[in-house]
Amino acid sequence: MDKLIVKFGLISGIVFMMLIFVSSYADDRIKRNSESNPLPQIIQAPDVDKQFEWAGEMMPLTADAKERLDAQLLRNSYYHSSTIQYLKRANRFFPVIERILLEHGVPDDFKFLAVAESGLENATSPANAKGFWQFRKLAAKEQGLEVNDEVDERYHLEKATIAACNYLKWLKKKFGTWTDAAAAYNVGPTAYARQLKAQKESNYYDLNLNQETAKYVFRLIAIKEIMSHPQDFGYYLQSEELYPPISDYYEVKVTESVDSWGDFAHNYGITYRELKRYNPWLRDNHLTVIKNTYMIKIPKV
Repeated sequence: MDKLIVKFGLISGIVFMMLIFVSSYADDRIKRNSESNPLPQIIQAPDVDKQFEWAGEMMPLTADAKERLDAQLLRNSYYHSSTIQYLKRANRFFPVIERILLEHGVPDDFKFLAVAESGLENATSPANAKGFWQFRKLAAKEQGLEVNDEVDERYHLEKATIAACNYLKWLKKKFGTWTDAAAAYNVGPTAYARQLKAQKESNYYDLNLNQETAKYVFRLIAIKEIMSHPQDFGYYLQSEELYPPISDYYEVKVTESVDSWGDFAHNYGITYRELKRYNPWLRDNHLTVIKNTYMIKIPKV
């Protein structure tokens, strides 16, 4: 019995010493990590007790609206990898989008709609909507974009942004506000008009909509708030970490069919990859020209 007590005491002592060692190691690691990490993570709720607006239109300060915005601010504030990518891509693409929005009389805030729709990349949705502005094929053609196996101008940033401007202005005229235009952009004008009529309401904030559209404008406001004040949400990027604008290029007019974009690229001293990177709307390895004229961006080497 005495031997068992001695053995138990020895084992207990060893376990106790191991626990002290592990605890000391963990404390030291935490200390070293905090010293080497200049940006420790702080988890906190965003401030929603202030006035928010979308495209110059005030969001109502009702409890319902604030809770819906709070949900989107929380979701997007801590969506770290995607938000960092948005901030990096914005440096490349926002200058182009901002210029076109201004030229066409669409509020600057709508650049954040492109973030919400595609993350500022030529994405394809499950519904087969494509490009920065997520046009489906029929809607794209209605807005004057060329869409076929060889050319898909939904991937042409400038032309697709102009098409989005025209569509948004039409929605604004139809529904009366930019807020309603944004919501209708998401769900479609027919469905949005149907809900306004059925619910006997006149604006987005008073409608009871499907889950995606019900949070859509609040998501836009949240993305705008975070990307306009990234450091307030813990995002610190140096200028050299941002993606540079794609601006160092010249344009070549193409009026005849191109048998091989590979040969075309090499004739201008660039790679096929570079040609497609600057002209993502070229969807095949050749081009059939019947009557259209195409302006091809050639990066300077």
